[in-house]
Amino acid sequence: MNTRFGASRLTLLYMLAAGLWVLLSDGLLASLGLTLAQFERLQSLKGLLFVLLSGALLYGLLRAQQHRLTRTSRDLGASEDSLRQAAAVFEATQEGVLVTDAEQRIVHVNPAFSRITGYSAEEVLGREPSLLKSGRHDTAFYRGLWEALQRHGSWSGEVWNRRKSGEIYPQWHCIRAIHDAQGRIGHYVAVFSDISALKRSERELDQLAHYDPLSALPNRRLFSERLAHAFDRARRGQSQGAVLLIDLDHFKHINESLGHNVGDLLLRAVGERFAAQLGDDMTLARLGGDEFGLLCERCPAPDQATGLAQRLLHSLASPFLLAGHELYIGASIGISLFPEAIDDVEQVLRNADSALFKAKSNGREGFAFYDQGLTEYARQRVELVGALRQALDGDQLRLHYQPLHELHDGRLLGVEALVRWQHPQRGLVPPAEFIPIAEDSGLIGAIDAWVLERACRQMVAWQASGVALRFVAVNVSSRLFGRGELDRQVTRVLAETGLDPACLELEVTESAVMEDPDAAQERLERLRRLGVGLAIDDFGTGYSSLARLKRLPVHKLKLDQSFVRGLPHDGDDAAISRAVIALGHSLGLQVVAEGIEQPEQAEFLRRLGCDYGQGYHFGRPVAAEQIGSAPAARARPGEPQPQPQEVL
Repeated sequence: MNTRFGASRLTLLYMLAAGLWVLLSDGLLASLGLTLAQFERLQSLKGLLFVLLSGALLYGLLRAQQHRLTRTSRDLGASEDSLRQAAAVFEATQEGVLVTDAEQRIVHVNPAFSRITGYSAEEVLGREPSLLKSGRHDTAFYRGLWEALQRHGSWSGEVWNRRKSGEIYPQWHCIRAIHDAQGRIGHYVAVFSDISALKRSERELDQLAHYDPLSALPNRRLFSERLAHAFDRARRGQSQGAVLLIDLDHFKHINESLGHNVGDLLLRAVGERFAAQLGDDMTLARLGGDEFGLLCERCPAPDQATGLAQRLLHSLASPFLLAGHELYIGASIGISLFPEAIDDVEQVLRNADSALFKAKSNGREGFAFYDQGLTEYARQRVELVGALRQALDGDQLRLHYQPLHELHDGRLLGVEALVRWQHPQRGLVPPAEFIPIAEDSGLIGAIDAWVLERACRQMVAWQASGVALRFVAVNVSSRLFGRGELDRQVTRVLAETGLDPACLELEVTESAVMEDPDAAQERLERLRRLGVGLAIDDFGTGYSSLARLKRLPVHKLKLDQSFVRGLPHDGDDAAISRAVIALGHSLGLQVVAEGIEQPEQAEFLRRLGCDYGQGYHFGRPVAAEQIGSAPAARARPGEPQPQPQEVL
């Protein structure tokens, strides 16, 4: 428009100048008074001058136009070069490029797009970019992306997309909105890079920074970080954790005699055996050389740390078969509990290291706590477990029997079998001391089987000798009951001993039943079909549902002794006892009160309608040969009870 305006203006100026020249020049010549010949010559000169001036002006205009045309041609050539360069970059760049129209339909992609995504241009043109979605990002992610794009005109960030093969991979994505001359969005351009290799490199660097390359276990740095987090949580939550430092005994002899390659194989194998002992809240690390660390974030009692240390040591008991060699290796373990009175993580590790030194000083192949008292306690428990194993093999266990009487007339009806341990050096070991150890060590199952078999044989012997007992009661541990094999074991024992099933009563604790009520009901029904009696022991200490209780195939409830102890003066105990007895009778069950020690307790329970009672008032647990003696058989509530000569 500017060019057309300039040409018109020049044309008007030229016409005005030419008209003035003709008019003025003719009048000027006429006023000079020249002769005709002079006038004609000047007229010719005037015309020639006009031609010269017009030619010069025309030449200037044409020259200016030529310059403009040349400049325009040069600019067009430069633009074409720029377009060719941009096209070359678009085709050759290693980043994927995707162009959509304003409706988000793909209108162009470059070769790198096809190489990265696996889609050819023909497969995506006209479709929407959503075909690349991986499903990893939620609606909120894409909503934030479009809000940023509308607000700022561009967005960049990490996106997980899906290739044509189905592989999900990470991209670094940059999207820009392209506006036309009127300011409307005409296209969107997305440029992205495949950063899978970068992610792999990050993982590899993280692996090198936090994991031991030989064993693939966490290294000292990661172990310390996790310990710091666990230490802070323990202090805030007032819980307790444990750190175990494990050092292989005489490992250097392996390296020196068989070489470091065999030593490395052994370290990996040891790590695998240790890892098999871990729980969900534990971290096993190789701290360097032949030293391992184990973090147990939840360790509420020293016993748990003791059991863990024992399992680790036991895992090394069998030989390692490596590179044609049969290798044996032991370990020493130092244990530090936290937070205790510890100020920081470094002190936890120092304490564990001191405990490890103590374990090595004590002869290796063992463990020690930082606290000497805990170490002695743990050592005694370990010794007790070993001695208990020997007791099972060496016939050191004994059965004593506590009488169970009818409360309304004092008649002896049956007995409860109670296991005792006659240690050759320590004498009689209290059940409260060795039964928990047996449960923790897994020996309780073997003890249960022994008690069941011995009690059934003793009942057969009593029947043969004329002792009038209706039944013998045997306690069933929660471990044995939970296995679901009790009915088969009872069937076998009854068959081997010849005992009538009606003469055997099994007592299962309320807590064992409530661990898995549905499974417990099915197991109790299988036992009841055998014909044995069933009782719920320690009733009132658990959380039985009445709806659940009425469906259990049992015929007795045993009122826990903790509610009997305060009778008859404690109002709460009296109310609970009255409620349990009434509940049992309403369900058609007999009720047995445990722990009766005073005549007034027996009398109070009798008035409440309790069916049976047992406790020191009727007799302490005694050996089998003392059952059926006259004093025990004739005992009545309220009468003084002669005590057996053997007090256990």
